[in-house]
Amino acid sequence: MKALGLLSGGLDSTLALRLIHDQGIEVTALNFHTGFCFSDTRRATRRPDNSPEDEETPETGGPSDALTAAAKLGIPIEVIDISKGYLEVLHHPSYGYGKNVNPCVDCRIHMFKQARELMQEIGAEFIFTGEVLGQRPKSQHLQALHLIADQSGLTERLLRPLSALLLPPTLPEREGWIDRSKLMGFHGRTRKPQIALAGELGIGSYPQPAGGCCFLTDPQYGRKVRDMWEHGVKEEMEWEDYLLLKVGRHVRLSDNSKVVVGRDEGENLFIEQFPGEQIHLEVEEFPGPIAIFVGDASGEMLTKAARVVGRYSDGRDKGVDLTVTVKSKQTVRTIVVKPFTSEEVQNWVIS
Repeated sequence: MKALGLLSGGLDSTLALRLIHDQGIEVTALNFHTGFCFSDTRRATRRPDNSPEDEETPETGGPSDALTAAAKLGIPIEVIDISKGYLEVLHHPSYGYGKNVNPCVDCRIHMFKQARELMQEIGAEFIFTGEVLGQRPKSQHLQALHLIADQSGLTERLLRPLSALLLPPTLPEREGWIDRSKLMGFHGRTRKPQIALAGELGIGSYPQPAGGCCFLTDPQYGRKVRDMWEHGVKEEMEWEDYLLLKVGRHVRLSDNSKVVVGRDEGENLFIEQFPGEQIHLEVEEFPGPIAIFVGDASGEMLTKAARVVGRYSDGRDKGVDLTVTVKSKQTVRTIVVKPFTSEEVQNWVIS
């Protein structure tokens, strides 16, 4: 008997995988790459994750959580990139957004349709996930769980092992492929039952015990996305636009101009190497951020951007004018400016 389990690498999906695997089912893990996972950006900006010291790789931000979890469990894993076409899901969700810009119901349906194809391809009989009833307000209430199963075409071949005892028996349970009595009845946002179960199963380390690995659920990222949607055409945004929103402090200068200011060494490097014909700004005399200017590159706007960059440099309180290098692929020049005060900038900061 084969089954396909969706694995993010977080606590819930890891527990679900272990519960099904321990019942003698031949399990294949499946991980989807949407382009909006926190761990991708940790690696891109060389930020460490929250793993124990013996597992952390500070130079790269740590390995994939899903690959790590599958390796620990000794389970094969398939990784599928669904980022192509995912912006259509983000821009036009049939079931709307959650609290931020997360189209969770549409996202799950999109993923499960892809998973159903792989299930049939490898000869698996059902799919299971780490979803917990009542944990996510948008996609994990009872009506949403049934909707996702139906709209993805999986219907009764979709099992949620962590909340199965609170849900109607699925086909794998009714047919005896799975012992329902060995499944769980977890409910709500608390993770105490999952942490306790992890201890019983000898699962000693796991990322994000408080849940979530998607930028689209993050309030700060959501503010930056909505700012872009309000100051441009949503449908014209491409992956590079969403990528830049993941890093830096974003400061809105006008309806069609903003500056993105690096907050640490990793973000500075990311911004410096960001693809495309970008305008970069950096204070010459003092340590500080590297920034990207986006929008109408008039002299007035570039001067304003230079003053913002000066505000976040070590020269902001020195009482002197600062020399800011403004560099594009075609030209390099300098602007001498007085840095803005924190009060002058605070109302322009998106996030």
